[in-house]
Amino acid sequence: MSTRQIDGIESTPPPPKDDRYRWVALSNTTAAVFMSALDGSIVIISLPAIFRGIGLDPLAPENIGFLLWMIMGYRLVQAVAVTTLGRLGDMFGRVRIYNLGFVVFTIASILLSFDPFHASAAAVWLIGWRILQALGGSMLTGNSAAILTDAFPAERRGFALGLNQVAALAGQLTGLVLGGLLAAWDWRAVFWVNVPVGLFFTVWAYRKLRDNGERHPGRIDWWGNGSFAIGLSAILIAITIGLQPYGGHTMGWSNPKVITLLAVGAGLLVAFVFIEKHVAEPMIELGLFRIRAFTAGNIAALCASLAQGGLQFILIIWLQGIWLPLHGYNYEDTPLWAGIFLLPLTLGFFVSGPLTGAMSDRFGARGFATMGMIVFGSSFVGLLFLPITFPYWAFAILIALNGVGTGMFAAPNTSSIMSSVPARYRGVASGMRATFQNTGTALSIGVFFSLMIVGLSEHLPSAMSAGLQGQGVPASLAGDVANLPPVASLFSAILGVNPIEHLLAGTGVLPTLTDAQQATLTGHSFFPQLLSGPFHDGLVVVFAVSIGLSLCAAVASALRGPRTAVEPLAAK
Repeated sequence: MSTRQIDGIESTPPPPKDDRYRWVALSNTTAAVFMSALDGSIVIISLPAIFRGIGLDPLAPENIGFLLWMIMGYRLVQAVAVTTLGRLGDMFGRVRIYNLGFVVFTIASILLSFDPFHASAAAVWLIGWRILQALGGSMLTGNSAAILTDAFPAERRGFALGLNQVAALAGQLTGLVLGGLLAAWDWRAVFWVNVPVGLFFTVWAYRKLRDNGERHPGRIDWWGNGSFAIGLSAILIAITIGLQPYGGHTMGWSNPKVITLLAVGAGLLVAFVFIEKHVAEPMIELGLFRIRAFTAGNIAALCASLAQGGLQFILIIWLQGIWLPLHGYNYEDTPLWAGIFLLPLTLGFFVSGPLTGAMSDRFGARGFATMGMIVFGSSFVGLLFLPITFPYWAFAILIALNGVGTGMFAAPNTSSIMSSVPARYRGVASGMRATFQNTGTALSIGVFFSLMIVGLSEHLPSAMSAGLQGQGVPASLAGDVANLPPVASLFSAILGVNPIEHLLAGTGVLPTLTDAQQATLTGHSFFPQLLSGPFHDGLVVVFAVSIGLSLCAAVASALRGPRTAVEPLAAK
């Protein structure tokens, strides 16, 4: 077989692309991103059953850290690891790293389901293996887009990547429903469900997928990888710790540990840029940022992720903490029903994602991606003016519109990014794209939660104290309960726990009250009515920020240029 010169490096041309292999690659990678995304959300909805199963109260002040790490740990690893794993795919073979991801993900799922410990030790076991599971998921998501770009010609990539993106969001929202169903049977089933799927697709991937992209062996940039991973990890860990109460404050942003981690993380990321400019074989080819479509697409993706990343949690709290109880649903049933009531979001994405992905192959990505962000931002405008006890049809239309906008943006934007870079950099480009998205999501969760907690801490304590005293709770006890960190109230909504019943459970005050007072305090309406006003104030701020970020994403998308073509990199 003849050879050819690529950027001065001799390379064997890949075998011709055939239709059958394209669909093998598409189906396998779609299943992989679906499974990885599903596992990011299935645990969230199953947390009540998981913590009951290991005998740990996640809302106790000393256990909030375990709860946060169960939620954030998976996302943190996916934000940090994907770029490195994409680069390793360029060096050693994208399919090789991808297939290893299936193995790691499946092994971690098995180990998660056999937790031999109890209480805090059991939580540490789960968090540790969740991190390994996230590493396996990062191997899958960090290379899947590159594998598809290798397999599909330019005129069909938008369609393929559109289906891939639909699978990712469908996995997130399917996890909310499936987690509720499986957790009702056995909390370990949340992890068992991955095992047969993982085994099947691992065997299939090793048998059918092949590395038909360019491979450029080289040395690992240890200094670059280390500074990037430690720096970004430090910032994301600081955000996780910052959400926890500290020293009498509702959050931990004044915690010296948080300040130190933020400073160290920022310093290491600055050092990372310096390192990448001076090493012979960098982890990230900074020259990629000279490609207009690549830079504009990633900035747009980061802004979109910042706008949307925390939305899922805000909508879950809105439904589980306020709307569903006020409509007669028991608190313990709200996690499952919240997933069901959020299905229009998935439907909107499912309809628009593949359609606009295919159309962008023909007409270009800029128009679809830009209009998608405008539609996406418009949905936040509607949600901003929606009453806290909304009619469901209006809520369903607005979240469906949000899904449509996301679908219009995601596939064309990904196709534009991946088609703009030289073939040899597709793995690292795929990883960088995922890093921008995952980092935006993690930052968004931290920012959105912080904004909500600030809003609640200003208004909720006084309203709760007055409400408790009105139902016979002594003033001193009512004040103590009302001044507990509001983060517990937010997380109780996510966990499907009656917040007032949980807060008063250890005080011994409930048996001293009349039956009517007990029924009022632990009923469906007392806490939602207290929460509605302060929560709505927080919603206004959160949705206003999301609107601004959506507009920034639309502007960045419009600046990518009319059509995407592979641009050569200038020599260093």
